[in-house]
Amino acid sequence: MKRPKLINGILMAMFMAFIGLSYIMDYDKGEEAGLAFGNILWEMFKVLPCAFILLGLFEVWIKKETVMKNLGNSSGIKGYIWALLLAGFSVGGLFVAFPLADTLHKKGASLKIIFTYLGFAGVFRIPLTLFEISFLGVPFTLTRLLVAGPLVLLMGIFMGSVLEKRNYALNELSQSSKTVKVKK
Repeated sequence: MKRPKLINGILMAMFMAFIGLSYIMDYDKGEEAGLAFGNILWEMFKVLPCAFILLGLFEVWIKKETVMKNLGNSSGIKGYIWALLLAGFSVGGLFVAFPLADTLHKKGASLKIIFTYLGFAGVFRIPLTLFEISFLGVPFTLTRLLVAGPLVLLMGIFMGSVLEKRNYALNELSQSSKTVKVKK
């Protein structure tokens, strides 16, 4: 069920009113929420434009046949290695991973590899791993990676297999009619 734009607008206005009133009434928790929201918004505005330019270039420069060969149903273990590398070197976290996953799906990547890529993007990003090592140490980070890696891989394969058996397809937004069409 999709919420109307009016409800989304009302919820956003209520949140902004809460933040504004928190500053007026000197409510610490509301001010902290406002600062956290502003920091996240600022981080997104710093990273996302460059990431989406690279994503657009990926859509144009990488051929569908290349994606199908390296990340498609017949790619085998090579596809999962590519998913790990792609996730490890990505920036922007899941803000970028989801649009890239959509692009990979449109170009013929296997759902198993797409789900594995999304899991890897949450766990194996190199900048995040280096940051974690500096605060929590190498033993903790290695343990986390050795436990999370196989679990992410197994869950990606499982979820992709289940959805592929059910002939799952993403909804696509039609450019001309602005209606949602489901592939069968």
